[in-house]
Amino acid sequence: MNYGKKPTKKKPVKKFRGGGSTGLYANIHKKRDRIAGGSGEKMRKPGSKGAPTANAFKQAAKTAKKPRKRIT
Repeated sequence: MNYGKKPTKKKPVKKFRGGGSTGLYANIHKKRDRIAGGSGEKMRKPGSKGAPTANAFKQAAKTAKKPRKRIT
């Protein structure tokens, strides 16, 4: 039992139209914004543990939203 511990609230995860959670590129942009804000974080080098692989980028490209055509 958790005597004396307060229950933690989880932050809501932003859902997309397809029902999934935020994607690879959204997470990258969020981290860049945090770094620009002075969080002290650093982007991981390609090939390091926890960094997105080339396969992850290929998979993200398959599910990326395509830009709409403008009607002129």
